[in-house]
Amino acid sequence: MSETAGLRSVVESQRLNALLAWLLVGLLLVAAGVNLVERHPVWAGVTATVAVLALIPAIRYRDPLTMLPWEVLLVASLPIIGRTFVVGQRVGGITLTGRVTTYLAVAAVALVIAVELDAFTTVRMNRAFALLFVVVTTTAAAGVWAVVQWTSDLYLGTSLLLDGRPEEVVETELMWDFVAATATGVLAGLLFEYYFRRRARTGARVAREGRES
Repeated sequence: MSETAGLRSVVESQRLNALLAWLLVGLLLVAAGVNLVERHPVWAGVTATVAVLALIPAIRYRDPLTMLPWEVLLVASLPIIGRTFVVGQRVGGITLTGRVTTYLAVAAVALVIAVELDAFTTVRMNRAFALLFVVVTTTAAAGVWAVVQWTSDLYLGTSLLLDGRPEEVVETELMWDFVAATATGVLAGLLFEYYFRRRARTGARVAREGRES
């Protein structure tokens, strides 16, 4: 089994997998609605986008049972759902933030995009390139988000970055954002590499046992 075949094989057609995947899509849609009601249109859009990405296999094959593995969707969904319902809560006097979970969500979404590009378009990538794509995309997302915050502060009067703190404090926070994004991307890449290798070995063993029986 080639690496590319292993990457494409994550698109499954199993009833249990489809049920769990659809449940996660439902939770994402609820989270999108909550973000919209609470006037967080950016996160509402991000959440809805992840839900749409999750539905592409079913739409492409016109089969509701054809979905990405629920484990991949779970990793992509939990950070977003957690950010919707947990961020801002206080535990032991500490306010919970969504910095790392945000980048983990970006990493998972980047992998979903890589899988679907490989499975449904003429683009072909092996696992190594797909995982590099995850790391680079996650780190780049931190840079894009920094530019978005800075532009919003300048032209929309927000205080996402330019909130009166000394310039060196803001710069230090940005650098830690880049570190967190890169570390999260690498961690997600390693976890997904293990996941794909395990699936490839399982698929090869099942095929071999099928030929022998």
